[in-house]
Amino acid sequence: MALRTLGKEETLAMRSRLIGQSCRLFYSDDPVKIVRARGQYLYDENNQRYLDCISNVHHVGHCHPSITKAAAAQMDLLNTNTRFLHDNIVVYAERLAAALPEKLGVFYFVNSGSEANDLALRLAQQYTQHKDVIVLDHAYHGHLMSLIDISPYKFRKLAGQKDWVHVAPLPDTYRGKYREDHPNPGQAYADTVKDLIGEVHMKGRKICAFFAESLPSVGGQIVLPRGYSAKVAEYVRSAGGVFVADEVQTGFGRVGSHFWGFQLQGEDFCPDIVTLGKPMGNGHPLACVATTAEIAGAFTANSVEYFNTFGGNPVSCAIGLAVLDVIEEEDLRGNATRVGAHLKVLLTELQTRHEIIGDVRGVGLFLGIELVTDREKRTPATQTAALVAKRLKEEDCICISTDGPWESVLKFKPPMCFSMEDAELVVQCIDRILTGYLHGHLHTIPLSADCVSST
Repeated sequence: MALRTLGKEETLAMRSRLIGQSCRLFYSDDPVKIVRARGQYLYDENNQRYLDCISNVHHVGHCHPSITKAAAAQMDLLNTNTRFLHDNIVVYAERLAAALPEKLGVFYFVNSGSEANDLALRLAQQYTQHKDVIVLDHAYHGHLMSLIDISPYKFRKLAGQKDWVHVAPLPDTYRGKYREDHPNPGQAYADTVKDLIGEVHMKGRKICAFFAESLPSVGGQIVLPRGYSAKVAEYVRSAGGVFVADEVQTGFGRVGSHFWGFQLQGEDFCPDIVTLGKPMGNGHPLACVATTAEIAGAFTANSVEYFNTFGGNPVSCAIGLAVLDVIEEEDLRGNATRVGAHLKVLLTELQTRHEIIGDVRGVGLFLGIELVTDREKRTPATQTAALVAKRLKEEDCICISTDGPWESVLKFKPPMCFSMEDAELVVQCIDRILTGYLHGHLHTIPLSADCVSST
């Protein structure tokens, strides 16, 4: 039976009636209906092309032919419960092990980043026999109840903070307590974790884990100060806990210079548990937990079997292998380094012309620009950031989103095939919009005809 073709208004009406209203759309006042995609481009029902600066899930590009071919070939051959013996899962695990530090050699495959983080929490609690977790302020680790409990971004809007969850300051050198002029912000922020551990011990509790994104995203595209993670790991391990690195957003070469975000902290730093997700399957549900033999052994020793019916199934692993091949064959890490550096230079130049740009930060194709109403006070320009994102979509057919504690950061996490020309186009359009803001008519500039038409 062929799928029905619906008009945009009918699709919207049906979504309003059938889909939970908490499942929000991008540009909710005028959503874009996307019907196909390729590379870094999205196409709506009118064949209008949009440049995608948002979809870090589609890591090597939307609908990459190599990924599609691998998925279809394996689906035509076999897809079944992962408790049957099959080559793909072990071959893929071997490839992942080669890309990770040697001690992270045991893998558990799951279907989403949220599942991975939930399992990482279980592993840490089983290994340490403690429960208390330290997280960073504004952190988000997933939508399961266990992860909402350790995500200040979520729990502060819901039931509040559990007594076993402890929140450390976000190591933000732009807005935080220790800023860019501090001689050693990594050490200073790590010491806040050390102090927090002391407070936890005074309450008669013990630390299970420090849980953090390698580059906090919801926190505002933050790059952790050098030396921070190694020092935190030292303090946490001394307290009997483990260090969990959430690489769900930043793994697989997005930072360009390294395959994993945590590697930015130095060659000597290695987490005890790493969680992987979004980019692994290029849009297909595939995620993973990597850990040490010692931690995995403690998990096995509890005598409770762990299985995930389709985590790491033959099709998922065929796709995962194809993603690794494309990253290597198309030099996408190199592209992230080159294009990301070019984009950052262009944005930094833009900052010299527009007072509203308070900060430009990030690495590779993980970048953010923070808008402020006052550079000295660093007052978040939340409304302006939203308006810039809206106008980029309406006038230039560029999809970008905002993030950060005040939604004042324009964030860039595009597919890794993002080009120099794409970077230049986005900066030119932001420049035009902010120039309009400078002249006091951000709301009233007429819509341009600059949207890129498909050919």
